[in-house]
Amino acid sequence: MLDILFEDDDLIVINKPAGLLSIPDRFGKTDSVKSLLIEKLGNIFTVHRLDQFTSGLILFAKNAEAHKALSELFEGRTIVKKYVGLVLGRPPQTGTIDQAIMEHPVKKGLMIAHAKGKEALTSFEVIKYYKQYAWVSFQIHTGRTHQIRVHAKQLGHPLVADEVYGDGEKLMLSGIKKKNFKLSKSEEEERPLMARQALHAHTIAFEFKGKGLQFEAPLPKDIAACLKQLDKWNS
Repeated sequence: MLDILFEDDDLIVINKPAGLLSIPDRFGKTDSVKSLLIEKLGNIFTVHRLDQFTSGLILFAKNAEAHKALSELFEGRTIVKKYVGLVLGRPPQTGTIDQAIMEHPVKKGLMIAHAKGKEALTSFEVIKYYKQYAWVSFQIHTGRTHQIRVHAKQLGHPLVADEVYGDGEKLMLSGIKKKNFKLSKSEEEERPLMARQALHAHTIAFEFKGKGLQFEAPLPKDIAACLKQLDKWNS
């Protein structure tokens, strides 16, 4: 079941869980938000995408006219798109990353910061510092593939558990509590608090057909639980 946050005659807004594809892959054998919406609504139009393991807001158009208008909005800079993420280390309180991004010339699907790439601009603000991490709000002013993940890496503070642009190490409670950690008798091995890139598409705001629209996606269980433990043990 999809978590539908808003729906009208023109668009539908979904709170995508981590792990679910935005659109079908080339094999078409795995569920995606779009394939599930097609089953529910029939024809549907892609406006933008989220990485498979990024959770949060994604919207689709329900007709060609709305698709054209929304696509133009997303390609411009009038939409406010904010994400929240947990990064390694202690980045500056605020800042802007203005570095072009392109696909790696050899490794398909891998994006890199490079002067020959397309313009990419991300601003950020630290919401809270922890001993080893920072909880950060990111605003993307352009919509490049893997933009926040690439820019966080360039900043020197990649997203926690990012297997492509970070160290890929899952966040474990034992790593936060350290000396105080004890494995439950009912568990044979420790389960990670965060096993995927710690990034969530939180807010989208824009004007459409003369109306101001804003949507927010609540934090998923894994990120919420992670922050709860960090607040308790790692402040």
